[in-house]
Amino acid sequence: MPLSPRVPELGALELLLAVARLGSVGRAAVQLGVSQPAASARIKGMERQIGVPLLERSPRGSRPTEAGRLVVEWARGVVEAAEALDAGIEALREHRDARLTVVASLTVAEYLMPGWLLALHQTSPDTSVTLRTANSADVAAHVLAGDADLGFVEGPTTPAGLDGAVVAADRLVVVVAPGHPWARRRTPLTGAELAATPLVLREPGSGTREVFELALAPYGGAGTPRLELASSTALKAAAMTGAGPVCLSELAVTEELATGRLVAVPVEGVDLHRPLRAVWPAGQRPAGPARELLGLTRKR
Repeated sequence: MPLSPRVPELGALELLLAVARLGSVGRAAVQLGVSQPAASARIKGMERQIGVPLLERSPRGSRPTEAGRLVVEWARGVVEAAEALDAGIEALREHRDARLTVVASLTVAEYLMPGWLLALHQTSPDTSVTLRTANSADVAAHVLAGDADLGFVEGPTTPAGLDGAVVAADRLVVVVAPGHPWARRRTPLTGAELAATPLVLREPGSGTREVFELALAPYGGAGTPRLELASSTALKAAAMTGAGPVCLSELAVTEELATGRLVAVPVEGVDLHRPLRAVWPAGQRPAGPARELLGLTRKR
């Protein structure tokens, strides 16, 4: 049942209690940080709303009428309940702002998240962060289930049921060991060659695998993998030991390419670029430290 229009707003009741306690509209106005004319107008508006006079005014100050004393007594319980509600909400916000759970794809977690979390610690040192890793499909599932405040995925689109924002860009590269025949190629690989070659790839459900398979769809799709491995570290190790060509994030092989432990093989006619996204449940904007972390990723 809706409240009657005769019920005053909370701020007006708080002002009436201050007048009853201090004996003056002027002193109540000072305590609440409003002007005396504004306080007087608010009291008069409340009297019109209720339909009875609430204060007796004199040169010595103001005091509640008989009806005003009843309203003051009732208002006291209402304001105390509102103060308890306010304290409870603040406690909830403090608890929310003290903890942050993030679930991220392996590439983001290994190569981007450390810098982002360091920046978050510098701005909010009291925030406790839990970082979990999963492939992009599982990241989406965790965020949809409410197991994380914010997720980070790799892939061409935002997963169903989630909203998202692009926070970084990445590119997949094909790499081989220095002794592999492709390391000495004079011409770029074609999409048809990639589709016909068994590669060492990430497992199904990973953003890397999804982007690679989508890129090769015009060429009949990716062939059966030589191996399926669940991390960039495992992929790099497989490539360096000669297991075969590997397709993985350029972020993951910067050091290995610089030191010559792996060789990038040029590819033409295949778009291996991909966005990296922050994701959250559709219709729910990130709040507290999740919103702060999202802002830091965009700045960096």
